[in-house]
Amino acid sequence: MTKKTHLAREMSARHIQMIALGGVIGTGLFLSSGYTIHQAGPLGTVIAYLIGALIVYAVMLCLGELSVAMPYTGAFHVYAKKLIGPATGFTVAILYWLTWTIAMGSEFTAAGLIMKRWFPHVPVWWWSLLFIIIILLSNIFTVKAFAESEFWLAVIKVLAICSFILLGTLAIIGIIPVHGYQHAPLLTNFTKDGLFPSGFSGLFMTMLTVNFAFSGTELIAITAGETKQPEKTLPAAIHTTLWRLIIFFVGSMIVMASLIPYQKAGVTQSPFVYVFSQMGIPYAADLMNFVVLTAIISAANSGLYASTRMLWSLANEGTIPSVIAKTNKRGIPVLALLLSMLGGVLALLSSIYAAGTVYLVLVSVSGLAVVFVWIAISLCELIFRRRFLAAGHQVSELKYRTPWYPIVPWFAFIASSLSCILIWFDPQQRIALYCTVPFVLACYAAYYLQVLWRKYIAKKKVSVVVK
Repeated sequence: MTKKTHLAREMSARHIQMIALGGVIGTGLFLSSGYTIHQAGPLGTVIAYLIGALIVYAVMLCLGELSVAMPYTGAFHVYAKKLIGPATGFTVAILYWLTWTIAMGSEFTAAGLIMKRWFPHVPVWWWSLLFIIIILLSNIFTVKAFAESEFWLAVIKVLAICSFILLGTLAIIGIIPVHGYQHAPLLTNFTKDGLFPSGFSGLFMTMLTVNFAFSGTELIAITAGETKQPEKTLPAAIHTTLWRLIIFFVGSMIVMASLIPYQKAGVTQSPFVYVFSQMGIPYAADLMNFVVLTAIISAANSGLYASTRMLWSLANEGTIPSVIAKTNKRGIPVLALLLSMLGGVLALLSSIYAAGTVYLVLVSVSGLAVVFVWIAISLCELIFRRRFLAAGHQVSELKYRTPWYPIVPWFAFIASSLSCILIWFDPQQRIALYCTVPFVLACYAAYYLQVLWRKYIAKKKVSVVVK
């Protein structure tokens, strides 16, 4: 099989912008943000999301230089393979695949939880199964069809969040009445129980949940191999990352933290829906519930796309069986798609046994896996620039350059590493370490075992030929 660097290039700049948004705006913002408010308190939540935005922006700046210089489909593991080592490349690919398959599981679970508002007696797993089928059908046709559907789903989310921030601001200053408040709420929630009601440690212990909320921004690099003119469209998308994250995430957090007492926030109901219910706007809560559902479907849609491309890239590189890289006549790697959809099984299991608690475990494992990938990306950037210059090239030759090198990649590397360590202090999320660290070690072991197996097979073939 001929090795490729990319699939069909059918995505335009507007598709890339909205796919990045589609991946990042999902349950992390619409559902698990309630957990962050409950754990860290109002001010702690805003600070945590600001720190998270800076970390992911630093990672994106690193990724920008790498993806423009090497625009491959399923880019991360190719960079890690070339710049760090083949075992790390394999581990990064499997981790990112794990990130999105588990994320898909949590998205499907969340979709079922959201539907309970309208259909309280229908089991959650029924809805999860329905959305699994819808997402599978969305991805199995052409890449352009996926990109177009994701564009419009993301547009709905953006408009809804802007409306939420606007109406929420009016409620905060007292123009729109809020149930439970006799006067304008203003920012009293930020101070009435102390600046950090759960202690300063609550801020750091929620960083993993915040990282999960921001995971998906790096989808821009995954699309590099299917993007028209990646040297122009990718930098444009990256430059808008920081303000998008601040407006959509930090802006939403300020509104939610101002209108929801931190003791009442959780993950069994979307804080967006709760706020609209408290405002008493007719049908607004149901409308926002629909938007949240749309956002979740969109994020799962992007997740299946990302995990499929990562498996295709692994197979294309020959790391896993090459049959997985085979595409249909529309250019879709169907087997990789079906294998990635196995993450939907996690949704069914979590919704049957404990949707509210297992969901947090899924978020934790997925969040930790993506931070491992961020660490690898920042390390790849440090190595790439050093080797690029050592080979006699000039920085001016790069079509896109990571600014403030090496400060930005070092900040991304150190901050991402710290956020992994800090979750040890949160008993509810500590299970992520118990699950993910052994998984990383197993990935390295699996890689070296398959290398030994290939050498054994090669020797056996040679001995047969000699005989």
